[in-house]
Amino acid sequence: MTFPATPLAGTRTAPPVAASDQPPGVRVVLDARPLQEPDRSPLTAAYLGGLLGAFDAAPLDGESFALLLRSDLDDPTTAFNHLDVVGRRLLPPTHLLRSAALSVDPFVLSGASLGAAWRAEAGGAAGAVYHAAGGSMPLATGLPLVVTLLDLAPWELPRAYQRTPAARFGQRLRGRLLRDAAAIIVGTEAVAAAARRLLHLHPDRVHVVPYAPRPAFRSWPEAARAADGDAAGTRPDTAPRSPARGPAIDVRAERDRLGLPERYLVYTGRYDARQDLATLLRALHLLGGAGRPADLPAAAPWPPRVLLIGSSPEDRASLARAAARVNVGEALAYAPRLTDDRTAALVRGARAAILPAVSDATGLPALEAISCGTPVVASAVGALPEVVGAAGILVAPRDPERLASALATAWSDDRVHDRLARLARDRGEANDRAWADVALDTRRIYAAAAARRD
Repeated sequence: MTFPATPLAGTRTAPPVAASDQPPGVRVVLDARPLQEPDRSPLTAAYLGGLLGAFDAAPLDGESFALLLRSDLDDPTTAFNHLDVVGRRLLPPTHLLRSAALSVDPFVLSGASLGAAWRAEAGGAAGAVYHAAGGSMPLATGLPLVVTLLDLAPWELPRAYQRTPAARFGQRLRGRLLRDAAAIIVGTEAVAAAARRLLHLHPDRVHVVPYAPRPAFRSWPEAARAADGDAAGTRPDTAPRSPARGPAIDVRAERDRLGLPERYLVYTGRYDARQDLATLLRALHLLGGAGRPADLPAAAPWPPRVLLIGSSPEDRASLARAAARVNVGEALAYAPRLTDDRTAALVRGARAAILPAVSDATGLPALEAISCGTPVVASAVGALPEVVGAAGILVAPRDPERLASALATAWSDDRVHDRLARLARDRGEANDRAWADVALDTRRIYAAAAARRD
């Protein structure tokens, strides 16, 4: 599957910046392979799509890009029409090596980067950097290395991510490369503290650059907010239409297409060891055995119905087997990876978004749910407490009893739910950060790293 890397509809063009604050353009060598496989790296693909979309919307004088891509997949970056792309280098599919790719990729990326910054200054660039987002980093390029650290699970969960000698060597190599990097970008203060502790990073090299929701996840306009759901806890049945976007998404039609009731929970996270889906299934089992709340509307199912978006056929098969073992298979509904508009519509229409996790270094699904005005039930790990704040319920990970209690409250207690929904809307509306802001902060880090090059 290729990722349609069209410039983000509704991407905010950066407002004019004073000349003294405008960073100079630099040559950026960027591993864009996650854009080619969003199913394998959904958060990295979303991050790169948002960042490149914002760069494309407001290009800088002297800024240029050398992109590294897989040779066996379509190139989605051609949709960014305003980027000055000086070259695209095609790499072999090293992911076929599985855990060994962690050791091989640094050498492959180093070789592919040789000469990528040649004559950058002659083209008006104020130097050059290598920007790595995701798991792969080059061993040596002669360029300052800027890393967006979207994941701490390999070091927080070593039993899951360092099982084999190859995986252990690869993660140790990643840790060394991170310690030598010119700049590390993370999204929250909590993740910055954890990264410094786990990886022994130099404090001055860790930069907090808060992320932004994709445009489709922005709160609905005032007219739609006035229709603030009904007794069943639903949202307006038509998602808003933003400027430069297509027709509004009919949430009712989306629900009908997926066989959903009016009241449902939504999960848009990953499907791997970072998530606590086993605890979610046990919590649903506990709720089913506890009996239906007396004040729950007759139309609302019990136990709560959970929509899982973006699950692959393998994910669905694994989850279905696990759900059947605890007799909660009927509580789960599945959807493949959807467009941003369709996903946002379903998140906006949900009673709550849920994010049970044991490791989370971005909080992006929670950030986007809150931007929709949807409260969140999440684990109190990583970036999530900082992102969610008062707009949801936070529980300890791997605790099915507490998660069951939180889900029951969000599902059946209208007073608590309505208060959380108001707080989510307030928090979403107060956050006017867009990908243009993320791009500006990132460009300043590029410029500083390039200026410090020996």
